Amino acid sequence: MKNTSPYKINTITDYHQFRKLPKPRHPLISVVNCKDLEHLREQEPASMVMNFYSISLKRNFEGKIKYGHQAYDFNEGVMFFISPGQVFSIEGYKGPKHSGWILLIHPDFLWNTPLAKAIRQYEYFSYAVNEALHLSEQEENTISGIIQHIEQEYHSNIDQFSQPVMIAQLELLFTYAERFYHRQFITRKIANHRILDRFEELLSDSFRDDNLARTGLPVVQYFAKELNLSANYLGSLLKVLTGQHTQQHIHGRLIEKAKEKLSTTDLSVSEIAYELGFEHPQSFSKLFKIKTNLSPLQFRQQFS
Repeated sequence: MKNTSPYKINTITDYHQFRKLPKPRHPLISVVNCKDLEHLREQEPASMVMNFYSISLKRNFEGKIKYGHQAYDFNEGVMFFISPGQVFSIEGYKGPKHSGWILLIHPDFLWNTPLAKAIRQYEYFSYAVNEALHLSEQEENTISGIIQHIEQEYHSNIDQFSQPVMIAQLELLFTYAERFYHRQFITRKIANHRILDRFEELLSDSFRDDNLARTGLPVVQYFAKELNLSANYLGSLLKVLTGQHTQQHIHGRLIEKAKEKLSTTDLSVSEIAYELGFEHPQSFSKLFKIKTNLSPLQFRQQFS
């Protein structure tokens, strides 16, 4: 039987060996110039997984990088992010025409720094985005300038200040990346509004014909999966477009449905709670009170 397990690259040193690069100057961080990469192998592994972070900026890349179950869109984007332990593959590569750089960071390099925790919060490191980050010329110059500072420090003699200096540069890099991704949410309005329209359809379907009593309350992960996005990315996109995260949309639709049942039926509060997918009526009443400042019974009394 053919082995379908991802090819594992455990360390940055292993990556350098795999790509036939000189040994890294630091075992936990490395900046690789894409021009120094040999041709990608004719028989690349079907999929790979690395135990460190990878941040790449690639120009003229002819091929597809499949990340999780989605292919990165490089039609306009040039920058992308991969987390430790996440599966990716390279397909349809047509030759070494591309340029750019790859920044590799082992989690141990971030140990005992605020960035060790903060880096997990950046949504572009999740299996989120099936589009890379498109940068304007000015934005690319900003990012590349930071990489040059990291590379300069990387090639200097290592001392007690080397790590703090590079950590500070990494924090700046990630903050700019977050800003640019946020801008991309706004500039790609047509595609994003299609996602919003599809989300609204899924939300309506979830609350139609009393499905909730059978399926239970819809969760954020359900909508993210249906839209081929990560939960974090979907939440950020909806926040930019509507001012509300995914959970707020779900709760908003839930309260609308609850108000409809409270004002037009004789069902008890418990019966309505069960029809809306709640296992415990108390949970329904608590959420309703938080969202409306009224208990379900107080709301119903307004119509009697």
